[in-house]
Amino acid sequence: MSAGTAAAVLDNPLRDDVDASAGELRLPRQRNRLRSVPASGQPDDGGLDDPLRLRRAMRLRLRHAVQALLADPSIAGLKDAPKLAAVVLYAKSRALKGEEDDLQTSIWGAELGRWLGMKESTVHHKVLPVLRGSDALHTQVVRDGKGHPTGLDCLVMPLWRAHHGGGAGHPLSLTKAELATLLHLCEALFGHGWTPKDKEPTPPGLLAGRTGKGASTDRLGLLLMVLNTRASGWLQLVGGSVKKREGRGAATLARLLGCSPSGARKVLARLTEAGVVARQRKATSTRMNGRGRVMLLPVARAYGRTLASVEAAQSTDPAFSARPDGACGDHGPARAAAALGTPGIGGAEGAGDAVDRERPDGAELHTDHASGVTAVVPPQLSCGFSGEGRGGEDRRPERVCAGEDQAVDGQTAVAGTGQLVAKDGPLRGEKPKEFPVYELVGKRTAGGGAGGRPQAGGWGRAQQQRRVALPDDLRLQVALGPVAWLWERLSGWQQDQVEAAAKAELAQLAGLGVAPEGAPRLLADRLTDRLEQTGGEALVDNPFGWLIRRGLPQRPACSHRKCDDGIRLDTGQDCENCGNVIHLRRTRRARIGADIDRELPGLAVGERRRVLEERLRERTAIDAEDLAWRQEQARAKQARRDAARATAEEQAERQRRAAATAVAVRQALPCEDCGRGQAAGLCERCNHRRQTEALIGEAGLLQAVWSADPCDPGSVAAVAAVVRTAIGDSIACTWQEFLQITDVAALEADPEAAQDAYAFGALQTAQQAVQECRDTAMAKLGRTEEAEAEAQRAYTTEQGRHWFKHNPNGADAVAAATKAAERARERVAEYLLATRLEQLRELAVRQLDGNTASAVIA
Repeated sequence: MSAGTAAAVLDNPLRDDVDASAGELRLPRQRNRLRSVPASGQPDDGGLDDPLRLRRAMRLRLRHAVQALLADPSIAGLKDAPKLAAVVLYAKSRALKGEEDDLQTSIWGAELGRWLGMKESTVHHKVLPVLRGSDALHTQVVRDGKGHPTGLDCLVMPLWRAHHGGGAGHPLSLTKAELATLLHLCEALFGHGWTPKDKEPTPPGLLAGRTGKGASTDRLGLLLMVLNTRASGWLQLVGGSVKKREGRGAATLARLLGCSPSGARKVLARLTEAGVVARQRKATSTRMNGRGRVMLLPVARAYGRTLASVEAAQSTDPAFSARPDGACGDHGPARAAAALGTPGIGGAEGAGDAVDRERPDGAELHTDHASGVTAVVPPQLSCGFSGEGRGGEDRRPERVCAGEDQAVDGQTAVAGTGQLVAKDGPLRGEKPKEFPVYELVGKRTAGGGAGGRPQAGGWGRAQQQRRVALPDDLRLQVALGPVAWLWERLSGWQQDQVEAAAKAELAQLAGLGVAPEGAPRLLADRLTDRLEQTGGEALVDNPFGWLIRRGLPQRPACSHRKCDDGIRLDTGQDCENCGNVIHLRRTRRARIGADIDRELPGLAVGERRRVLEERLRERTAIDAEDLAWRQEQARAKQARRDAARATAEEQAERQRRAAATAVAVRQALPCEDCGRGQAAGLCERCNHRRQTEALIGEAGLLQAVWSADPCDPGSVAAVAAVVRTAIGDSIACTWQEFLQITDVAALEADPEAAQDAYAFGALQTAQQAVQECRDTAMAKLGRTEEAEAEAQRAYTTEQGRHWFKHNPNGADAVAAATKAAERARERVAEYLLATRLEQLRELAVRQLDGNTASAVIA
């Protein structure tokens, strides 16, 4: 890669415009966009080499990476020193190139201590062991040829897990250029400086001299604040209510560091004393303390801004509609302060002021106004005497809320163009028909379309309850990071809709085969590309409509479901289907051009282009008709499929209903034996009796297999009778035992239950008798001549195996032969049992047929 290509990668690492294999740089099509101009008047391209001058996409990428690293379960609960060590080792890690050790970094304890602002012994006792114990860091001592330690190879495990589990879309999967940018940023903030040989020296960072207790906390806090600071230099403060003692800046830093607001206030005070942070409040004409602000001075200087220049630029747009500072008479500052009950009003907060007052002690609460409201009193008033600046009527001033109905979107125009002083009001003694507050709400509701301030209740309250920061979900923070400024401009309801749409897009990406860990990064890249196509966030007039209709939705450039603006969502490469479409269109154009040259040779260039475009339009119209026909055929085919599916479902439903009807009819049939109703043709008691009779017959056959002559029906019948008698005696004994353990009176009271219990007991006894008869028959048949002969053959065969030929009478050979003989004897017994049972059943059938025939003849 050339030096220019590397510079392009460093400028915009989130776009894949660099073809590293071909060594070419594909420049994206430039569009008109708004660029910020430094307030100091310096050119925009100055200081591009400053590590603190980060492009917005790069800053968001690094911020998401550092937040993901600190939010890892192995690092989240640690102190600030191990956290900062993890960030430094992560920044010094090498990007993955195909080998595992590319993710490692080499360092030694003394150097890491200088990065953290502590001694080497503290690093070895309180930093590295903690990281190893939480499985956040794996280390290996590097030794020279003599065995002396020369360094320490470190592998940050969250980075390793991100590369091996999350893929390229994980927030920690930074490229080589992004890691280098993060390392340069750390060097500029708290690096200890280097003076290498034959190279330019690296100056110490801003907090290089800050060592000892709390140094790691100050350095980590400064890094997080820089990553959350825009090009203007002002830190993005959190919303909501905060404690008056700490202030909003300390609350923001507390959320970044994960500490208490009081501890963050101390860190902010130390950073202010170090000269890297400036705290002030927005100036107000009433001299009350405005909202606190925090400026990162190094970032502001990197972009050519200073605190004084920003104050000068903002002083031209007053924030409140009030009297000028030089007003005298009954409108002077002293008289106004006396009216409020305070001897004076404090100015901006100091660097070391621990107790910051939001307002004087006796001042009444007043509603916060938008920063872009235009002053009601013109700024050119000279002294502010009564009657001055009220038009030609010389009336007294109207109520305090008369001129506050103005735009909230930063516009300078007042909602109404009428007089600044109303005709009637409660200060004049009139009796208005309606209370002024309700009248004011009605006016604002009517003027809502003109950019009026939202109401204080109902829909207006819902509009005002919006979140300044992105959602707490880390996936949504990564996905919506490029449009954070647009997010702040949305109302509460619109933010909920955008959040739901973003979650739907992430779910859709996961359904298209994209890894869940990489889906947020893909959505963030999509929003970045759409912003570049638009020309920047400043050109987006309707943030909600742009996000819902243009920014978030997928825009396939072809028929492939995974295509998004010509990029495959699953691979991140150019869509092959789009390439095929372009190739086919170019081929068609070339073929039509060849036909024109062959049919109409000698045409002028303009005429040839006209004919070519005309034929291309004809071809396009034909293709459109063909597409419409194919779509119609597809719809008809789908309709036939739906009709066939509906017919099949109806038939299945009819079959289910018919089966249910048959079951209901069968359940209504009475018992065939006892006549009990609703017995499905056979009640449970009669079913037990039938099964018992069948089992008694089966037991008689099993007993006759070995104890009777299969060819003598009389012998078989005698054995069966003996078995029946024995089973009957067993059933009687079982019933007597049952009567001894149950309540006889209850059985006598319910004869039906007694008969059911008797039938069930008889069935259980018959089943046991059948099993005993089967076991006896198997044992007897296993000792027959056939079984013994087969067992002897199996014993001899197993003993003669080639692996037993050297010791056929050994213990192993005898055990194997005995086992084989038992298996053979069991097989013969099963065969004889099955054969003789079949003979006995045939004999029983012939005997039954003969008896039937004799009965018919008689």
